Amino acid sequence: MKIAARKDIIESILINAQPFLEKKDPTNITSHIFLDASEDITIIRATDNEIGLEVKSDQFNITEPGVFTANGKKLLDIVRSLKDDIIEFETEESNLIIKQKRTKFKLPTFAYEEYPTFPSFENKSQISIDSLELIKSLKKITPAIDINNPKYELNGALLDIKESKTMLVGTDTRRLAIVELNQSSKEELDLIIPKKAIIEIQKLFINKIDIFYDETNIIIKNDNFFLFSRLINGKYPDYERIIPQNTKYNLRVSKKDILDAMKVINIISPEIKITFEKNLITLESSGNDIQEAKTVIEANIDIEESFSFAVNSKYLFDFISQVDESEFEFGLNEPSLPFVVKSQNFLTVIMPILL
Repeated sequence: MKIAARKDIIESILINAQPFLEKKDPTNITSHIFLDASEDITIIRATDNEIGLEVKSDQFNITEPGVFTANGKKLLDIVRSLKDDIIEFETEESNLIIKQKRTKFKLPTFAYEEYPTFPSFENKSQISIDSLELIKSLKKITPAIDINNPKYELNGALLDIKESKTMLVGTDTRRLAIVELNQSSKEELDLIIPKKAIIEIQKLFINKIDIFYDETNIIIKNDNFFLFSRLINGKYPDYERIIPQNTKYNLRVSKKDILDAMKVINIISPEIKITFEKNLITLESSGNDIQEAKTVIEANIDIEESFSFAVNSKYLFDFISQVDESEFEFGLNEPSLPFVVKSQNFLTVIMPILL
């Protein structure tokens, strides 16, 4: 096999492939990328068996078609060390030769026939959903999805498709983030997608995508990328029971004013006490007796009596960073009960810190 391509083309593909590679054991074939160069197209694959990526490219000059595997991290390190010029790849017996002018590297290869197969999207059920809206919604709930939770189902997002609407849900048990999409379906469906897959979907896909699934995998694809991920097998918590059905106070506030005030308090403490009074919002540091910070915002707040609660500022920062409007809403009941922050079709239920 003999192929060549520009450094930037190869480097970009290898960077995208890194999250899909086995990291712990470099002797495992899943630490390798798989490259298949035919007469007109080059296919590059990376997988750790739980998640996989396939990239198709017509940017390789193929002199002799062929197939090889090579350690994905080592290959990226080599490509990064070379100049911005054409890089050549050639197989010799059980080795891959990488050349650029007078520079030459050699890497061992594995038997490519042993590389894990990828699932096919043929004969799988398809989900019809607006691609851009899906990716935008995933971005909103991603910070709330847990990692390394012993309840494995919480390490992913719930895609809950109902007859009248579609919900995307993430939680780390201290907060619950939900986006409601105005999309109906003839069949009801719920899938738990691992957080790792959700992060990579946001990186790779910006245009129209096709989504397929079965009991084991979800597949996201377009003309250039094919991503598969094993689904999380488990029962997601009944998130609808956690959402307060009624709130005593519903207060609209300025996104900018709250964000600016939180940044001031966060210099001293990540725990912030917020007090709503008529036409005033006070933010002050909480949980730190040695240092203090306090700031007051004038606001159009119609509330009869003072209402105070404390919160981990990270949860509010994560919510506000995804708000598109200039204002958002607090839904409050009691200082010790979960409260809601909401903007359009996006809401987060947050557990307060007890004062």
